[in-house]
Amino acid sequence: MSDRLVIIGGNAAGMSCAAQARRLREPADLEIVVVEAGQWTSYSSCGIPYWVGGEVEDAEALIARTPAAFADQDIQIRFGTQAQAIDLEAATVTVRTDDGSGDATGTTIGYDHLMIATGATPLRPPVEGLDADGVFGVQTIPDGEAIRSALEKDPKRAVVLGGGYIGLEMAEALVNRGLSVTVVLADPLPMSSLDEDMGERVCAAMTAMGIDVRTGEPVRGIDVEGGAARAVVTDGGSYAADLVVLGLGVRPNSDLAGDAGLRIGTTKGIEVDDTMRTLSHESVYAAGDCIQTRHRITGRPVAIALGTHANRQGRVAGTNIGGRPARFEGVLGTAVTKVGDCEVGRTGLSTKEAQEAGFSIETTVIESTVKAGYYPNAGKLAVKLLTERQTQRMLGGQIVGGPGSAKRIDVLATAIWAQLTAAEFAAVDISYAPPFSPTFDAVVLAARKAAGR
Repeated sequence: MSDRLVIIGGNAAGMSCAAQARRLREPADLEIVVVEAGQWTSYSSCGIPYWVGGEVEDAEALIARTPAAFADQDIQIRFGTQAQAIDLEAATVTVRTDDGSGDATGTTIGYDHLMIATGATPLRPPVEGLDADGVFGVQTIPDGEAIRSALEKDPKRAVVLGGGYIGLEMAEALVNRGLSVTVVLADPLPMSSLDEDMGERVCAAMTAMGIDVRTGEPVRGIDVEGGAARAVVTDGGSYAADLVVLGLGVRPNSDLAGDAGLRIGTTKGIEVDDTMRTLSHESVYAAGDCIQTRHRITGRPVAIALGTHANRQGRVAGTNIGGRPARFEGVLGTAVTKVGDCEVGRTGLSTKEAQEAGFSIETTVIESTVKAGYYPNAGKLAVKLLTERQTQRMLGGQIVGGPGSAKRIDVLATAIWAQLTAAEFAAVDISYAPPFSPTFDAVVLAARKAAGR
């Protein structure tokens, strides 16, 4: 008799788990059932702003693997099916399925292995008007469809709430669509995961491309007229809007797990070990944005919603369910984005995070060019490097600059992951050619300057 793996959530972590478990165990040995509340699976949520902005033509392009491809692997996907409760003692999941007619039926599914991949829930401030027409989230393909439909009505003004990754990307998308865009955020600067001096560069780039950036202004309400949003109200003023986009961040969607009695951590994410097993039940796994994971440098619990983490964690869970040992070794929070021609990358600790973790640090900032200075279109970039004062171990890196800048953050992430000192990294054999970098790349110059102390 075969085992049954039930997966709650059909996107990055859930489907990575399903695919990996199937690679290691045949259908006769392991039945795989995926419970998905929506009608889409295995798609790039990160691509939605670029679909809205027009760089991506249709939603199908965001699909990493189709339901038909999973069916060919004997992976069952039950669309329109909402998991409502988990009974850990009985090893069952109670689900409710909507067939599209408005009628919903309930049933119970037993499991031998359970994978929870419920993702994250968008943050919504407790203000009036957020449920009005014209206020949109940016998390699912239906969210993207709703915004694209609204754009067909020829809106003129948009307000984006939040200055993180989604806030920046949606601001750019709407500018590209010809709208006048205001970004409203409670923080002093956009990209709060950066240090202030690097965030100022991002803010300047946004302003240069015509975005009105309003900092230090938490939203107090949405003015509604005729059931539709007409303005965003803050302590600093009222900003007219034909559409409003929410980009205020997310929290782990761990309520289902918590209600079942699974342990929830200080970050509100599900507690798991390095094999992605939950700490309170060995046959239950969890991965992706719904969990609490471990920071590679500090060892402290963190909840960082990134598709890279979710896919890797899902693969680790699937490998262990498949019968082979695998571990997830923590995160650095490495991420890149862009707004207009300004690219942004960050990895490891920011200055604030390093100080809160008790590190004595030094910071090094250098300015250079993306290509050799004499080469055409050699745009500017700035690199900031954080090192531990006593050991010169690299703790964090940030990059802001023109096209071709951001992916340099991967070199810094690799060095930080390997616990290199600034001097060790400065000696690494880095490539060079005029179309790609100066003789000494900016990341090497930053490390050399830090080591020179």
